[in-house]
Amino acid sequence: MASRRANGQYRVRGGAVLRGRVRVSGSANAALAAMCACLLSDETVVLDNVPDVSDIDSLAELLTALGARVERPAPDRVAVNGGGVNVLEAPVELITENRASFQVMGPLIARHGFASLPPPGGDVIGQRPIDAHLFGFEAMGAVIARAGEFWQARAPGGLTGARVFVDYPSVSGTQNIMMAAALARGETTIVNAATEPEVQALAQLLNAMGACVEGAGTQMVTVRGEERLHGATFRLPPDRIEAGTFAVAAAISGGDVEIEDAPVSVVDALVSKLRACGATVEASADAMRVAAGERLAPVSFQALPYPGLATDLHAPLAALLTQAEGVSVIHERVFDNRMLYVGELRKMGAEIVSMGASAIVSGPAPLHGAHLRALDVRAGAAVLLAALRAAGTTVIDDVFHLDRKYERLDGKLGALGVEIERA
Repeated sequence: MASRRANGQYRVRGGAVLRGRVRVSGSANAALAAMCACLLSDETVVLDNVPDVSDIDSLAELLTALGARVERPAPDRVAVNGGGVNVLEAPVELITENRASFQVMGPLIARHGFASLPPPGGDVIGQRPIDAHLFGFEAMGAVIARAGEFWQARAPGGLTGARVFVDYPSVSGTQNIMMAAALARGETTIVNAATEPEVQALAQLLNAMGACVEGAGTQMVTVRGEERLHGATFRLPPDRIEAGTFAVAAAISGGDVEIEDAPVSVVDALVSKLRACGATVEASADAMRVAAGERLAPVSFQALPYPGLATDLHAPLAALLTQAEGVSVIHERVFDNRMLYVGELRKMGAEIVSMGASAIVSGPAPLHGAHLRALDVRAGAAVLLAALRAAGTTVIDDVFHLDRKYERLDGKLGALGVEIERA
């Protein structure tokens, strides 16, 4: 699989009213954890509904560098065989590019007894400590040490099940501990585990591979270790953040959009806030229709761990609230540097004041086109959504951030009536 990190620029003409249908791609975050889990077996694991995004490419490069075989036999399918893994120290440039890459540590320790990785990379959205990961491995008997810029974990005799308390319900930490526990001797219980749908998807994959994971989706997850795991074919769930982004796009543009393959059962917080804002949301088992109301009302919210409003929808919703008639207050409770979008939206005329982990949005603000940057994935989505409503043309640089998580975003928006060009 070839990697794509080419920078680029979007030119967006504002004023389009989005109408039509759009299909949600598979969950990028669920796919990344699933690809790491493939290292737990020496048989091939086939993942379906994998989005064609650059984070998948960069993780595939890492798995290949470790000795795994990674193929994409179809546009939405990835096959991984971890039987040839023989490198247990990950290249720095591949780990620091993608935060999910640190999740290879659990499978490597569990199956090979050693792993050496530098701290992970990804968006600069605040402190995302790896303490939960390392503490979990240590509780299961691994010896953790720092060697220069690398974290090393050794468990030459294998891991042993344990009761692990996680200070904060970290999604990636919970997933990494689950994967390590899948091959540990005995039973592991993760206390204060993350409950996100992506954690539940990983548990389903591990069980399809022969593991025994119970309680995923609750704060107490139990994993009974097995001697080996086998191959499997697994379909990933749709991307709840992409679905939310298109829902907000419909509302901010005054449009009416049918969102197909939407994970309706896991977006309750978003649906609640959109309705409170004045949008009409009609949901069926696997689709959502979002239509803008006559006016947008102000809404206050907190970004929280699941089932609260997803932190990845904080910035897109902030863009929407610039058009609400009144004052909205936003509190970020997950990451401490989610406010990168604020300065960019202010360049377009938005009235936003940020104070630490909170933002106050006053509206409706007349937005105008400007030359902006996508400072991270979700900040980039926020300025792109604001550009739909802005007068004139908006130019957005560094859209490689959007490529990390959104599949063919410009093409999907174009099909809904947006004048968008990639340079």
